[in-house]
Amino acid sequence: MPRAIWTGSISFGLVNVPVKLYSAVEQKDIHFSQFEEGTGAKIRYKRVSEKTGKEVPYEKIVKGYEVAKGRFVIVTPEELESAEPESTRTIDIDDFVDLEEIDPIFYDRTYYLAPASDDAGSKRAYNLLLKAMEEKKKVGVGKFVMRTKQYLGAVRPLGDVLALSTMVFGDEVRDRKEIEELSSAKNTKVGDREVAMAEQIIESLSVTWDPSRYHDTYREKVLEVIERKAEGEEIVATAPASKEAEVVDLMAALEASLAAAKKGVDPKIEAATASSGAGSGSGDADYDDMTKDELLELAKDRDIAGRSKMSKDQLVKALRKTDQRAAS
Repeated sequence: MPRAIWTGSISFGLVNVPVKLYSAVEQKDIHFSQFEEGTGAKIRYKRVSEKTGKEVPYEKIVKGYEVAKGRFVIVTPEELESAEPESTRTIDIDDFVDLEEIDPIFYDRTYYLAPASDDAGSKRAYNLLLKAMEEKKKVGVGKFVMRTKQYLGAVRPLGDVLALSTMVFGDEVRDRKEIEELSSAKNTKVGDREVAMAEQIIESLSVTWDPSRYHDTYREKVLEVIERKAEGEEIVATAPASKEAEVVDLMAALEASLAAAKKGVDPKIEAATASSGAGSGSGDADYDDMTKDELLELAKDRDIAGRSKMSKDQLVKALRKTDQRAAS
């Protein structure tokens, strides 16, 4: 069961809403340890002085900030403590703004806010803020302190609960003008017909947001390799074929994408089908560059038996066999 990582209250005006903070996101990155090849000994890292080459005990390490190239100012823990924000245990809402006014670039991590206790008063204050913000369609923006660090946060209704998204401060967002390519791209003109075709493609591919449609195919493949290796299978890695960057005919790409979208087919799958020799017998489809979901969709179109239980490599082999049969 999830554990609260912070307990405090939301403060707006003279009203306080006692809340607990829970992580809303569970990262599923794959983490590896490091070992010495041949011996299997685990690698350990030590804090070593670049002057003496000897290991430095943790209690002898201090922090320094580079104020100029090669010049550091050493700051003691006591000096840092003098600058720490006061831990008030409150999320002080300073302003209420419209949700659409906040660009997603400002969001960092999201948390669930729950009533701090099970008593009626705590739940009543929680629901009061939730309902009022839903009615006004507003987001509360304010600061709070967690683990000695000050955060900017946005409190907002999320379905039938309150959520808190930590935010970056305005001076942490890089100015777009610093990136020269963005300015040059903005000044490049496109034709009305190209825009109209792109709009049609976007419209034809538009769906209702469903997060279950998207998953980390790379992580799935890595876990599959680890599972096979754990079962004693020898993994043979094949180097991907290097490909030259293609010079794209924009209008031709738009026309092909629009034609595929009108047929209800993923444009990438349509392109693979066209290059697979369905009419030419070439058998050179870029199946290795496709995701497993795309391969499954293509296998479904070709009615390949047992496709749902196949690995990506098996799907590629099965599809290439159908190419060979079509070419013969």
